[in-house]
Amino acid sequence: MLRDVTLGQYLPGETILHKTDPRMKLIISILFIVMVFIADNLYALLALLAFSVILVFLGRLSPKIVFKGLKPIVFVVIFTSIVSIFWKKGENLLFSFWKIEIYEEGITYAVMIALRIIILIVGTNVLLSYTTSPIALTDGLEQLLSPLKKIKVPVHDFSMIMTIALRFIPTLIEETDRIMSAQRSRGADFSTGSLARRAKALIPIFIPLFASLIRRADELAVAMECRCYVGDNGRTSMNRLKYSARDLIMLLVMVAVGVGIFFIGKYTGGPRF
Repeated sequence: MLRDVTLGQYLPGETILHKTDPRMKLIISILFIVMVFIADNLYALLALLAFSVILVFLGRLSPKIVFKGLKPIVFVVIFTSIVSIFWKKGENLLFSFWKIEIYEEGITYAVMIALRIIILIVGTNVLLSYTTSPIALTDGLEQLLSPLKKIKVPVHDFSMIMTIALRFIPTLIEETDRIMSAQRSRGADFSTGSLARRAKALIPIFIPLFASLIRRADELAVAMECRCYVGDNGRTSMNRLKYSARDLIMLLVMVAVGVGIFFIGKYTGGPRF
């Protein structure tokens, strides 16, 4: 399972998504998130799902990678869907036992909730994580928030923290998997027994994991100090970001899709949230 987590992984490429300015990708990612939440009926969500699939092909990403990125949220999707089935009431009763009632509207609502979560994860991963390098993401976020520097907001520090956190997610996952493999070779069992026993079995993982994280953080701090890192004081960028016609086209396409999603949700029938 840990090896299936693809959050924070950058997949190099030469596609239109890879070449889009990171500032513009941050903007269109925000627009995409807004679209996910304004899609208030099933048809709008299906249209947005189709658009997400188009983004995957534009980024020339393997469907296997995309599905691997969804595996860690399977439990969240299933749990949320089950709660939604029993929570949502309606007119068409399908099943009733004691105080448990399942309506057709509840099942439809659960499907829509699951679609919304899946679309949100796939879209943001494709637009940011998979097609944007951590360095480009840092530069884009810092320049996009640069107006806040006038009110003494530490924009550079915030951007650096966000990027380092994303960059070390794969490292953290790899380290956890390595420690778990080492503990299994010593006879540790993480998959059987009661819940309390499983939780107790995780203690030999957390202790060396935290020790490793502290050591890596210290090594990173020393490396930054050795390179005379002092934040954004007098700092320049090797690659200067410039908007191009490609970025404008991407923005216009995203706005057009957002308008289409709005009208599909407003003027078509079908189940609604």
